[in-house]
Formats: sequence, C-alpha cells, structure tokens
Amino acid sequence: MAVEFSSSSFQNEVLSSNQPVLVDFWAEWCGPCKMIGPIVEELHNEYQGKAVIGKLNVDEHPDIAMNYGVRNIPTLLIFKGGEVVDKIVGAVPKNTIASKIDNGPSVPVCVENTGFLNDTATCDCAAK
Repeated sequence: MAVEFSSSSFQNEVLSSNQPVLVDFWAEWCGPCKMIGPIVEELHNEYQGKAVIGKLNVDEHPDIAMNYGVRNIPTLLIFKGGEVVDKIVGAVPKNTIASKIDNGPSVPVCVENTGFLNDTATCDCAAK
C-alpha cells in the first residue's frame, strides 16, 4: 500500500528522502482521485527501493497542500532532493507518471506560491 504522508511525516518522508518521491494530493470525495488511486498503488509496488510513492489527503492536511499551491486534485508532485521537480494535474495514464519519475520534467514547472521553477530559484508566479 502506498505511503500515507501527513503534516508530521512530510519533512522526513518527502523532503529529506534520498530517493525521488511522488506525492498524490487527493481527497475521498474526488472522482478523478479514485480513478488514479489504483495507478498510484501499482507504482508504489513497482518502484519499491527506487522511489517513494505515496498519498496526502488534502482534507486532513490542508497546510501542505496550501504550501505547494495545490488547488485542483488530483495533483501529483515529484520531489527530488527535497525540491519539486515536476507537477501533474488531473488523471493521467500510468506511463505518463512513470516517465516523469524516471526522466524528470520535460518542461519548466512553476509551482504556484513557492517561487520554484525546476532548478531556478524564482518563477513568474512568485511575483504575482
């Protein structure tokens, strides 16, 4: 079963991880989240030892969702070295998610309200 991240475990399990981390921001009432849930579970099983795959319930931990500008769910954030390196919004095919875990971002990703743009310290959304 995929890791269930929480406000108290996020620093240790996500930001301090030596492996890439996929965080699925979801909610129980979200239909598309229920569609992507089984894919997240499959990825958890397939990437054991290579990446940490888990979920964060936005209703139970809204502070983390707000910190990363998550406004739509499902939103998948991929962290490497404690930093967001990619973002996926909405239900997408498994191979799309796996490719982003394996290869990293294909285009610059601006994570709203964080001022983070891939490996650059700032992005346009930080100025808004």
